[in-house]
Amino acid sequence: MDRPPARARRDRHGRGLRGRLVPPGVPLSRSRAEQFDDLVLDAVEDLERRWERELAGVEFAVEDVPWVDHSSPDDVVLDADVLDDGSVPLARVLPAHREDGREHPARIVVYRRPLEIRATDRDDLADLVRDVVVDQVAVLLGRDPEEIDPTG
Repeated sequence: MDRPPARARRDRHGRGLRGRLVPPGVPLSRSRAEQFDDLVLDAVEDLERRWERELAGVEFAVEDVPWVDHSSPDDVVLDADVLDDGSVPLARVLPAHREDGREHPARIVVYRRPLEIRATDRDDLADLVRDVVVDQVAVLLGRDPEEIDPTG
């Protein structure tokens, strides 16, 4: 039985290679989510140096988008989380609380996709991330953002 000659294909849909051809460990090999995490970490580390005592125990997290479960009125996005123009929030402050007999520390959640959509380039994204983190820390500490980050 003779087989037909194998076709040379780039891939199943003919689109060529997908993703970057960069070895692991090179900065280009990091995903957009990993690069975004780095931007948040940079902003947080700088603020933690200045506000070490006040931010002790505060958790910082990154989520892709805000998650809302409408099954319970308690789980609906709070008015404070919705921007004045009704758009998706960029971040959220969750104050420390006690639940099921356990203490939960204060938490600041930064939403990656809404910030990426608003930024024009990587530098703009870095500035926007820093501004949002500073604003959320200011809300958590009950202070003015200019007091939290006078350089911003």
